[in-house]
Amino acid sequence: LFDGVYPFYPQQRKAAVFDISTIIVIVVFLTLACSFLLIIPGIRGRARLYWTLRVLLSLLVGMVIVLVQFTGDWETGWVQANTSYKSFSPVQVNVDVGLHIGLAGVNVTLRGNPVTQINETINYNEHFPWSFGADYEHSYSQGLQKGLPSPILYVAEKFSRQSPCAVHRQYRIAGHYASATLWVAFCTWIISNILFSMPVLVYGGYMLLLTGAFVIFSLLSFSTVRSSPMCPIQIGTRALQVAYGGSFWLVLAIGLLCFVAGITIVAMHHLSLGLLKTFFDLREDKAEECQEMPGVFINPHFISKGL
Repeated sequence: LFDGVYPFYPQQRKAAVFDISTIIVIVVFLTLACSFLLIIPGIRGRARLYWTLRVLLSLLVGMVIVLVQFTGDWETGWVQANTSYKSFSPVQVNVDVGLHIGLAGVNVTLRGNPVTQINETINYNEHFPWSFGADYEHSYSQGLQKGLPSPILYVAEKFSRQSPCAVHRQYRIAGHYASATLWVAFCTWIISNILFSMPVLVYGGYMLLLTGAFVIFSLLSFSTVRSSPMCPIQIGTRALQVAYGGSFWLVLAIGLLCFVAGITIVAMHHLSLGLLKTFFDLREDKAEECQEMPGVFINPHFISKGL
C-alpha cells in the first residue's frame, strides 16, 4: 500500500469504441472492396456503374453488421465534474467521465482537465465485460485490487450483479440476443448475395427484407434495457446521462437501407422486370446473343456434286 491506497499498475486497455477487432473487420471488407475495384475496368458500358453500386452497398451492409458486434458505443454518455480521485482522500480533481456501453461489456473512461493533476497522469479507459463466458464480478474485483480511481469504480459498480440498480442481467441478456440476431442477419445477407448471383432476383429481394427485419429485431432487443429506469450516476455535483450512441443509429440506418433495397427489388420484379434485369446486367439481348446460330461455312465441292 502507498499511503493506504493501492498503487496504480499499468494494464492492457480496450479502446472505448474501436479496438483491434473492429480494425480487422474494416481491413477485411476494405480488402474485398479494393479487390473488386481492381477488376471493375473489365466491365464495359453502363453495367460498370451498376456493378460498382451493388457490390459496394452490399459490402457496406455486411461490414456494419459484423462491425457493431465489437464496438462499444451502443449507448454513450459524458460528464465533466469536480470529484474525488482516490478513496478516503479529500483531494478534488476536474475530470471528464465517459460511459460507453456495448453488446459485450462497458467501458469507463476517465480523463483529467488537464490530464496531469496532483502529480499524476489522469487518463484511464477500463473495460468490464459481461458477455456469456466473461465474469464481470472478477473484472470489477481486479479493478479494486489495482486501485483504480474512485469515479471508475463507482460507475462500474452500478452495473455489477450486487448493485441495487439491477441492470446487469438486463444488459447482459439484451446484448446477447442483439448479437445473436445480428449474426442471423449476417447469414441472411450472405444468402441474399448468393440468390442475386444465381440469379433469382425476387428471392434475393425477399432475403434482403429478412436481413433488414433481423437487424431491426436486434435494435428492439437492445432497447429492452430502457424498460426499467436507469439508476442515477452522480459524479460530484453532476449527473451522467446516457443516450443511444453511434453504433445504434448506424445499425438503424443499415436496417432501413435493407428494407428500402428489398422493397425496391420486389416491386421492380412485379412492375418493371426488364429494368431490374438491366440493373443486374441480365438483359434479354445478352441471352439472345448466346442463343444465336453460329455462322455456317459450306464446302463448294459438295455443292457441285449435289451433296
